Order: sequence, then structure tokens, then C-alpha cells
Amino acid sequence: MTIAVFPGSFDPLTNGHLDLIERASRMFDQLIVAVGQNTAKRGVFTASERVAFIETEIADLDNVSVQVETGLTVDFMRSVHATVLVRGLRNSTDFEFEQGIAGMNRTLAAEMDTVCLMAAPKYQFVSSSLLKEVAQFGGDLTSLVPPAVAAGLRDRLERE
Repeated sequence: MTIAVFPGSFDPLTNGHLDLIERASRMFDQLIVAVGQNTAKRGVFTASERVAFIETEIADLDNVSVQVETGLTVDFMRSVHATVLVRGLRNSTDFEFEQGIAGMNRTLAAEMDTVCLMAAPKYQFVSSSLLKEVAQFGGDLTSLVPPAVAAGLRDRLERE
């Protein structure tokens, strides 16, 4: 049985993330969405809020689960017996970034491989910082994030 991990901060969860989750779920026996904290960014949602958003949206995917991850992704992968790391690529900048991470992960855990999936064209421009800016100014995000995430973003950013 092949277990894969799709790690990310998912802050906020986007329809692009959901597209990648659904596609990866067809490729592997089990997919674990690992919710982590990007230490370089200030988050909008707590880890438990992000997990709840994802769990709601993946409820119909029987082979997908969600867990919070802290520490090194390779250590998390070992703890759940995963051998494949799934990453999404939007553009060449993402490729350069992910190539470095894949190299480091391969050095730390030679038994694990990284599989990169190209983002669907309609989501290739989507980034968390761009979504947060649009939400802060009241822009319509309905085609880019699930409805509960759009409402949560509006509510959270209005209070700031």
C-alpha cells in the first residue's frame, strides 16, 4: 500500500489545493493532508480551523485524511509510514523552490520520493498572500476558495 503525504500550511485552503488533493487521492492508496505552520508567514487561521475546513471539503474522499504536522516533514512521513511526498507546482518559481526542498528531503530520507503535480491552469496564479489581500478589500473569492473559507477570511480580516 502506497501512503502519500501532501503537506502545506493551507492558510487559506484554496480550490487549487482541493484539486490537487482530489487528483493525488486517485494516484495513491492513502493520502494524508499534513497541515503545518509556515514559520515565515503570519497565519490567518489556526491549525484546527484549517483542519476543519479541509475535513469538510474532503468528506467524500475515503482514502484521504488530515493531520497536523509539526517539525520536519520527513519525520512526520516516517511516523505514518509514507513513502511519497506530494507537492503542487504553479510555475517555474515553485519548481525552483520545490527542487531544493526535494533534494534536502532526499538527503534526509533516501527512501522517500517527491511527486510534483502541476496546478490546474485556472489556479496557477493563486497564492495565499494574493487571496488575503483580495479578501481584505472585499473582493469576490467564490471561484478560488470554498464558501466557508471565503466567509472566514472576510470575517477574520475585517477584525484586523
